[in-house]
Amino acid sequence: MIRDSLDRIFYSMQMLKKLREKAHTLKSSVFLLYGSLDDPRMPLHVKILALMIVAYIISPIDIIPDFIPVLGLLDEVILVPIMLSFTVRLIPGEIRQEYQQRDELKIEDRRLVVMGGVMVLLTWSVLTGFCINAFF
Repeated sequence: MIRDSLDRIFYSMQMLKKLREKAHTLKSSVFLLYGSLDDPRMPLHVKILALMIVAYIISPIDIIPDFIPVLGLLDEVILVPIMLSFTVRLIPGEIRQEYQQRDELKIEDRRLVVMGGVMVLLTWSVLTGFCINAFF
């Protein structure tokens, strides 16, 4: 009985470790994609695909609506990482290696912080405007 409990705890710890690794990989893919978008060597189709992913993430229209319990969040949890990994694979190898080695692809990057803040403010202001128009 104690052995089963210890096995479950050990299994849970392994799963959490794998989830952390996947989250780190996803985060580094986002920074890699963001950092390499300004590079003139980056193919145009990869830039367009990256912009489409960002548009899908911030868009209120989803393939599976969010109000459906559990299924509504699956498109963000499954589709976005798949689209990101596919797009990162399309980046030429030398560009990918160069940007993975750079230190400026961290969250402290000033441009990323400013852009994220602007996106959050824009989203909330649009939502507030829709609510004001709906009630008044």
